[in-house]
Amino acid sequence: MLKNALFGGVNAAVLTPMNADLSLDLDRMAAHSKWLLANGCNGLGVLGTTGEANSLGLQERMDVLEGLISRGVPASKMMPGTGTTNLTDTVLLTKHAESVGCRGALLLPPFYYKNPSDDGLLAYFNEVAQRVGGSIALYLYNFPQQSAVPFGVDFLSRLLKANPGKYKGIKDSSGSYENGLAYVENFAKDGFEVYAGDDTLLKPLLEKGSAGCITAASNVNCAIGAQVYAGYDTAAGAAAHEILAATRKAVISVPLISGLKALVARNTGDARWHNIRPPHLSLTAAQQASLFAAFDACGLTLAKAA
Repeated sequence: MLKNALFGGVNAAVLTPMNADLSLDLDRMAAHSKWLLANGCNGLGVLGTTGEANSLGLQERMDVLEGLISRGVPASKMMPGTGTTNLTDTVLLTKHAESVGCRGALLLPPFYYKNPSDDGLLAYFNEVAQRVGGSIALYLYNFPQQSAVPFGVDFLSRLLKANPGKYKGIKDSSGSYENGLAYVENFAKDGFEVYAGDDTLLKPLLEKGSAGCITAASNVNCAIGAQVYAGYDTAAGAAAHEILAATRKAVISVPLISGLKALVARNTGDARWHNIRPPHLSLTAAQQASLFAAFDACGLTLAKAA
């Protein structure tokens, strides 16, 4: 396990609750964020894929950070997603994140243009770092299934050399143990923080020197994830990992975001959690029944929301 990582431990890719008119419900988002921090999360990956960030406008994204902070969610616990398809908006959101007190920001690549060269990516991320300045730590978001832009080891080597101390880590949502291991083996020795985006890889990558995880399923399984993180090298941690992996399998058996919202709606007794922005759709009754049965079979009981 990598020690002294800024966001070391279990981080949830936080859901974004919405009202019936699909406007942001920041009261419920703050309550959920506090529940996460009280039930095993070390940090909060707000405004990521699970948070429907790419369905939100720039002002809405800034409103989320300001709204959560004003409702008592610590800015220091948040790693907001600030990467967009373009340079100027990415810089704007990242500088805003630092201005409200966030210590780190998670950056997707400029994902609209497919198959960019490593030289092109390097020029982009060099420019982001230069324009953002400040002291906020920058983290890359490797999610090639969605972005179609993977980050290779050679590219990362060049980026870190060109921007010493600025790019602090990566969330790897490739789902590949070998890919995450390559990041750890090449860069963790220098303090580079590698976060698994797949719960099933939390324990095996911690054993090799990763910093933890940032996962969607942590919205509901963070308590057991915390047990894995705390005891990754123990028998108790191995047993917890089996439950963690089972919950991951359950939540990805249906459309992920709507499934997680359904689980939170059930746990809170608040049906408004089903609200979701198109093109995503709420689960059908059959999907919901299947999800609940699969999740309950894992043997994990969620702490009730206040």
